[in-house]
Amino acid sequence: MFATLGLMHRPRLIGIVLIVISAIGFGSGGLFARPAYAAGADWLTLMAWRFLIAAGLAWAILLARPSSRRAFRAIPGRTLLFSIGLGVYYVTNTATYFAGIAVVPLSLAALIVYMYPPVVAVLAQRLGRPLEGGRAWLALGIAVAGVVLAVGGIDTATAPPIGPLLLVVAAPLFYSVWIIVAARLGGETSERVGHGSDGGATASVIGAVMLTSTGVVYWVWNLATGHPVLPADVPVAAWPGIVGVGVVAGFIAVQAFYAGSQRIGAAQASLVSTVEPLWTIVAAGILLGERLNPIQLAGGALILAGVLLSQTGSGGREGAGSMPQPAVHLGED
Repeated sequence: MFATLGLMHRPRLIGIVLIVISAIGFGSGGLFARPAYAAGADWLTLMAWRFLIAAGLAWAILLARPSSRRAFRAIPGRTLLFSIGLGVYYVTNTATYFAGIAVVPLSLAALIVYMYPPVVAVLAQRLGRPLEGGRAWLALGIAVAGVVLAVGGIDTATAPPIGPLLLVVAAPLFYSVWIIVAARLGGETSERVGHGSDGGATASVIGAVMLTSTGVVYWVWNLATGHPVLPADVPVAAWPGIVGVGVVAGFIAVQAFYAGSQRIGAAQASLVSTVEPLWTIVAAGILLGERLNPIQLAGGALILAGVLLSQTGSGGREGAGSMPQPAVHLGED
């Protein structure tokens, strides 16, 4: 193993490490959310602060870099509007996921939500670069069978309400549509991002704009409905979890994926990101005492098999048999 790592180009190794950090960051969102929920904050308040913190840090870094400031001034108006629209749509995914995990066990949610790559592969049959042959449908079938096992293996005595469970199932479907639409933006810039001197700067601008527009929607939602979102309304004990979600599962996770995907490519980054549900399951077991039964573990194995199948095309070429991914992976969480 170490010999292999030694032969690996340093930029590629750094890229893989960054993607692993990103996956752990995204997978930790629920771990930080649970204490915040227990302290009295709800998912709507949590999301408002998550994106305010993440966007604030993103803009601070962006404005501190001359190349990023130049990229922001030069970004086409169409790309800017598209990024804002993607950020608004991203509310659907984050809302369903974080509302769902307020009740659904994190380990189970991690398995269900990670079926999105096979769903994307099927949608790409008509809307993107398709997989060859029946690979996409086979991958989706395997993943769906895994979800059926994972959900069917729930102990009826401790089963969560059907509503939150359906929200968790809906999250990867919303995210799959987001990926397809975002790939259109990625397709316009994928040849430039990460290769030119301003590639990373352009990607960071798009990410900052998207995080901001998502945050604006949540803040308008909270304030318009009179939801308790102002600092004085948030329980003091909830702040560590809120800050953790904003910094670790928001800012660090997004920035690490930017930097990593620019080094190893978005397709390979998506493959490496399969450590995310594994991290969440292990961490939830250690920190929250959650356990999956053998049937659910078998379902999880099928879901990951479907993900691997959907992300590996023939010949090992990046992009062969995989949907072109956007520069940023905002994750299911």
